[in-house]
Amino acid sequence: MAVTEEVCFSTGEAEDKAAVPQPSRFLARQPIMDTHREVMGYELLFRAGWENCFSGGSDEATRQTLDNCLFMGIESLAQEKLAFINCTRESLVGGLVTLLPPKTTVLEILETIEPDAELIAVCKDLCSKGYRFALDDFILRPEMAPLIELASYVKVDFRQSDAAERRLIHQMVRGSDAALLAEKVEDQNEFDIAMSEGYQYFQGYFFCRPKVLANREIPPHRMNYLKLLVELNRGDSFDLRKVTSIVEVEASLCYRLLRMANSALWGVRYDITSVNDAFMVVGETRFRALVSVAASCVLSQNQPPALIAMSLERARFCELLAPMVDEDPAEQFMLGLMSLLDAMLQTSMESITKTLPLRAEAKAALLGSTEPVALPLRLIRSFESGSWASCEGAISAFGISEETLAQLYMDSLKWAKETLAVGV
Repeated sequence: MAVTEEVCFSTGEAEDKAAVPQPSRFLARQPIMDTHREVMGYELLFRAGWENCFSGGSDEATRQTLDNCLFMGIESLAQEKLAFINCTRESLVGGLVTLLPPKTTVLEILETIEPDAELIAVCKDLCSKGYRFALDDFILRPEMAPLIELASYVKVDFRQSDAAERRLIHQMVRGSDAALLAEKVEDQNEFDIAMSEGYQYFQGYFFCRPKVLANREIPPHRMNYLKLLVELNRGDSFDLRKVTSIVEVEASLCYRLLRMANSALWGVRYDITSVNDAFMVVGETRFRALVSVAASCVLSQNQPPALIAMSLERARFCELLAPMVDEDPAEQFMLGLMSLLDAMLQTSMESITKTLPLRAEAKAALLGSTEPVALPLRLIRSFESGSWASCEGAISAFGISEETLAQLYMDSLKWAKETLAVGV
């Protein structure tokens, strides 16, 4: 089973302890990447609560996951990508999986399921209806051959297999239409090995744990463009002074804006030399378009979109949680926004913090401290890793409920998606 990466959701619980509490909903989400480090889908995994494990049976886990997908919308959970769902024999043979849309659903057949004649017949029928299959934690067994012929993906655990075993798996899969998916790939070296062995898809922490390149300069423009996208997404609260101050320190954007303002299109009879005057000439609508085009180019350069989205999700979550834990929302927003700079810039967070205009406690938070200022960032990281037990302890002193945290996270996902849409 894959290590969980991302999400915890909750629908709430009864505030009246005398009443029967409504069950909270938890779901873990881990991205699956292609060879270009683009997200092609997400594996969605059920969790019973704060603990990163399930205390019931696998059939119940699958039922709950299916229900969560229906309740919360699988398209939203998977961000309109493919959704990989763990399936038990009962959910397949009983037809429960047909509750999910075949176009975007990949049914993962667990390694514990015996591929007997009944199961194979059911899978063939589901294939005819448009469903795709993935063979999870694949191991070498002759009886798996019929399922390989039906599978779109074969998932190989890099923690449990060596190069020799993987070569045998490749030989067994060769000639089928199944793509090889390396799971639990946790560093750049393993990613390079998987690439060299011909894997087409990857699951793990490799894209968030890049190689450390010593003495690499930190280009400021990505942070500036992120800040601009945030400001432009504020709608009616658009702050021209903030926007102007960002543009003035971003040479590439300042050049674009001044060049546009001084073009013959506007018929201005004098030279426009200030950002503020240029904005007044060009207007907000065209300025937004200018930033959108420029940001989409800058932010996409050698960067997985998932990192940009995650940094915005973290920023918004930390900002929303800040008042509840007696922290400064503006500072928390910046901490969340900067928390993935090491992955974006492929250098260590230690070297990055030396250049950031933050107080010492905030810099320490980016480096993993347990001081109060680090609580929101620690909490969102716990959500992403599925370590919800640590979340529970961290917030108990503030009286923040599970459903409140889950709602904050859902709001952050929605906000990040809308913000990035400005730059598309």
